[in-house]
Amino acid sequence: MSSAIFEEYLGKVIAKVKSKQAHSMIKKELSNHLEELSHSFQKRGLSLEDADKKAMQEMGDPSTVGRNMNQLHKPRMDWLLIALFVLLAGIGFLPLMSDVVTSNSSFMKKQIVWLALSILALIGFLFFDYRKLKNLWMYFYAAALILFFTPFLVGISLTGGGRWVFLWGIMIDSPAISLYLFFIAWAGIFTKVNAFKGWKKQVVLLILFWAPVISYTMINRLVFSIIYFLFVLVMYIFYYRRNQFAIKVALGNLLIGIIFISTMILKSSSSYLSDTIIPLKDILSKAGWFGNGLHNNLTIPEAHTDFVFPFLVYSFGWAFGIFLCLLLLVFILRISLNAFKTRDLFGRLLIIGGAVLFTVPACWNILMGLGIVPIMVVPLPFISYGGSMLLVYASLLGLILNVYRRKDIVEPTIKN
Repeated sequence: MSSAIFEEYLGKVIAKVKSKQAHSMIKKELSNHLEELSHSFQKRGLSLEDADKKAMQEMGDPSTVGRNMNQLHKPRMDWLLIALFVLLAGIGFLPLMSDVVTSNSSFMKKQIVWLALSILALIGFLFFDYRKLKNLWMYFYAAALILFFTPFLVGISLTGGGRWVFLWGIMIDSPAISLYLFFIAWAGIFTKVNAFKGWKKQVVLLILFWAPVISYTMINRLVFSIIYFLFVLVMYIFYYRRNQFAIKVALGNLLIGIIFISTMILKSSSSYLSDTIIPLKDILSKAGWFGNGLHNNLTIPEAHTDFVFPFLVYSFGWAFGIFLCLLLLVFILRISLNAFKTRDLFGRLLIIGGAVLFTVPACWNILMGLGIVPIMVVPLPFISYGGSMLLVYASLLGLILNVYRRKDIVEPTIKN
């Protein structure tokens, strides 16, 4: 800095900014601007001392500048996403109020407990500096592997649902939680990808990528394979979007992935189109625009979980079904647009990958409910009954809201 009086000026500015995390960024930004102004005035013939004073005059009153900086650099909250979360979670209780599940009160109580835990997880992931996770990618990847293999050691096998962990009277889908941890790990890996130079490290990276795809497929959680494969690939494409060779590599992996996963789906014993097992077209044709009411005589398996969408359409009509699809579309679009409001690479990768984590299960569940894609265990985000995935989705949303909240107080790591 060309003058000590700049320090005094910046101190007065910073004093008006409430967010301490933004102080270093604001100080760096303003000091560079003051330096540029001072140099420009010196070129016009002013002395160093006069140029510095002129630069501060040009910048304006420090208290005024500080108040303006405080308005620009403060935590933000995306209330629309929070409102959509509350609305979607509320819709999830409708099937539990109907006659599709036995012991409605028991299901309702469990879902309320899971929702309370999910809200706590959302808040937990919202109010801390998400950038601290960036350097912990190895721990998240290792934890994801441990969670993935835990059910095979101490888990309980459920019909059609794989193996789950029974802990303190609660059934936990640990492979679902591992998916979330893999997601955080890969966002961190891409911020450190320059450390993976040389063919040996590239092979390690390739193994890290493909191992979960194959592992999820082996335990018949094909949707998890698809979700994992796509969110890593989308983050990869974003990171290397200006590298033509990297894009070709991504397309090659995409082709291999499509062939591999499609083959496994066709070989799976449950790879039948849902309409060949459940008369979905007949059910949906009887829905009408306004449905048959919540308490109806519809008999459909897993109406509160995997087939919640056709149940809601049958009960409340196509008008409600279209409304629900629009809600999910707005939710996903909002998340996707928020990705480009932060200039932090790690934060942007988290939001981009998170958008995929919401998009794939939402689309698959709805298309499965329409009888278009094969039957798989895939919940509709925030709406299908179940605790583990609700916890995952809420934690994911908390992390996304965290990035948005800090978009104006973190130093940019992406050049415009």
